[in-house]
Order: sequence, then C-alpha cells, then structure tokens
Amino acid sequence: MIPKVSADFFVIVTIVLLCLFSLSHSECNFKAIFNFGDSNSDTGGFYAAFPGESGPYGMTYFKKPAGRASDGRLIIDFLAQALGLPFLSPYLQSIGSDYKHGANYATMASTVLMPNTSLFVTGISPFSLAIQLNQMKQFKTKVEEKVEQGIKLPSSDIFGNSLYTFYIGQNDFTFNLAVIGVGGVQEYLPQVVSQIVATIKELYNLGGRTFMVLNLAPVGCYPAFLVEFPHDSSNIDDFGCLISYNNAVLNYNNMLKETLKQTRESLSDASVIYVDTHSVLLELFQHPTSHGLQYGTKACCGYGGGDYNFDPKVSCGNTKEINGSIMTATTCNDPYNYVSWDGIHSTEAANKLITFAILNGSFSDPPFIFQEHCDLQPIG
Repeated sequence: MIPKVSADFFVIVTIVLLCLFSLSHSECNFKAIFNFGDSNSDTGGFYAAFPGESGPYGMTYFKKPAGRASDGRLIIDFLAQALGLPFLSPYLQSIGSDYKHGANYATMASTVLMPNTSLFVTGISPFSLAIQLNQMKQFKTKVEEKVEQGIKLPSSDIFGNSLYTFYIGQNDFTFNLAVIGVGGVQEYLPQVVSQIVATIKELYNLGGRTFMVLNLAPVGCYPAFLVEFPHDSSNIDDFGCLISYNNAVLNYNNMLKETLKQTRESLSDASVIYVDTHSVLLELFQHPTSHGLQYGTKACCGYGGGDYNFDPKVSCGNTKEINGSIMTATTCNDPYNYVSWDGIHSTEAANKLITFAILNGSFSDPPFIFQEHCDLQPIG
C-alpha cells in the first residue's frame, strides 16, 4: 500500500534542505557516483554509441540536446550536484569525458535482463545490466593499471568511497506489456530482481559498500501508456491512472524491497538502500498543483493535445507525414508546469522534486539521510 504523502511535504523538504545548504562546506564521504540504468538516468551514453539526438530535449537547463531524455536535468544530475560532484560522464563517451568522480553506464532503452532481440528490430538497447557491470569491471581494471594516460581517471581507492546507484527495470516491465499482459510480465520479474541483487553482490566484491536502488515508477500514469495500452473505464482510478499496471508495479516494488532487505542482512558491512521514488512520482501525478505544477498525466512535448498530448505515431520533436497530413510533436512553453516531459520521461521540474525527497531520506529503506554523509550543495 502506498503511504499518503501530504500536500505540503515537498515544500517542507525543500525549506529544510535549503537551510542545510546554507551551512555546506563541500565535504562528502562519497568521492564518486557509479550509475547503472536506462533512459531515466542516461546522461549521454546511448547517443555516444548511436548519434542522432535532437531538440527540444535539453531545452530547459542545457539549452541544447545533452543526451538526456528530458527537457533538462535528471535525478542523477541533481544528486551529483547535491554531493558537490560534476555531472557524470557516460562510460561510452570518448570525447570530453572526466571519470575522476565516477562514470555512468546507463543507456536509453536498457533492460536488467539480457535482451533476446536487436536494437534495430525492437528498439531495446544492447547495453543490459550485465553489460554495464562488465564495463564497470573493465573501468576498475584500467584505473588500477593506470595505462590510459590521456584520460581523466580517479585514484584506485575510489571504489570503496563511492555511491552506486541503480535506476533500471522499467523497460523489462513495459517492453512486452501490451503483448503478453500483466500476468505474462509478472512471470519473469523475479529474474529482474535477482539480476539486480547479483549485480550488487559483484560490485560489493569489487569494493563497493553503498548501493542505492530506485524502484519502478507508476507507469500506469504515463501518458504514453494511457494512450497505447488497451483498457476500459473500470481500470482507471480517480486520478486518471491505470489501476492494473500500477498494481503490478507495486507487486514488483514490494518484491524488490524485500529482496534488498535480505541482501542487506547478508552484506552486513554495506548499505543497501531501497528508494521509493514510486510514491513520490505518484504523488506528483495525483496532486501536481500541490507541488507547484499544473499537469499530471499530460505530456509537455507531444502531439494531439487533449488529456494526454501523446500520439505513438510521432514522438517528441519529430515530424511525420501520415495519411497525407503533416504531424509535428511540439513542446509546450512551460515544461516547469508538467510532470511528464514526453509521455514516458519526467521533466526537470519533477526530477528536482524527486531528488529533494531522496536527499531527505524519508523515502528510503532503511532511512538514508544524505546530510549525515555530505554537506549538501544547492541544486537550483
């Protein structure tokens, strides 16, 4: 069951954190972040491997496409800023990268489980979690060998003083959802959880000691899925979200939480933290106006207007001729008023609110208050 979040919660968290920020001195126990994920935390890895990004992505903060599936910064960007670290360089980006404070292995369309299909057939990234782990192992080897003189690498003792973050699993859940249904998807979700835990244990053997796993978002509130997935009115809740899909996500999240608890008990000298970003994002979808936003289940960048402003035939920023008509998925002028950027991914505004909740620690199990580990920096 999702705990009810009060309407004033994020306002209170913001005020408290800003007071803490004023006392900051840029000291932090975490000298680096190593991130594993999909488009929710990809800072340019996918487009480093497969160039082709375009606007209006990146319009809010970067003022140009920046390899991110949002109008601006992602949760991982805000988290790095709060810890006084630079934005994470994608592991796959060969030009202009700086790995002294970590690396980002996430790529758009990545899955936890190894895909049995091709990017060019179904759009699923070849860089699954197992591949991302192998990249991390190679990175550690290169750091220890110090053979790459021209690349900015961290010291070899960095791995025990780093934060390891996971924001992945959404594509495992949604990729076949429309075809095999919720029941079919739930059959292999235990494998997803097992793979995440196995990855944590391998990173532990590499020296990692602090692991933060973000759970799955309420995909039943995503404009894209509200448009694409067949449903009737009885499957829509009072806030316009798909009940069956959100319930299935909850089941997965509960399984993930319990398994991480067991993992925590077996790795007694490590911090294995479950982060309930689901509840935070669900609150934003359900009560956007309580948190300074206006639109929950409506995309900022899309085509069609109406309740969702999403059409699967033309994605954000693209123009297509369909049945003799020109269709262009344009962006809104005020992404800061939206939860959803393009029907699937969150806006910078939503990502910032989620980050505030993460930093506060009250949505973590066990509670993990960053201020006890770092003098937090502003993330304005």
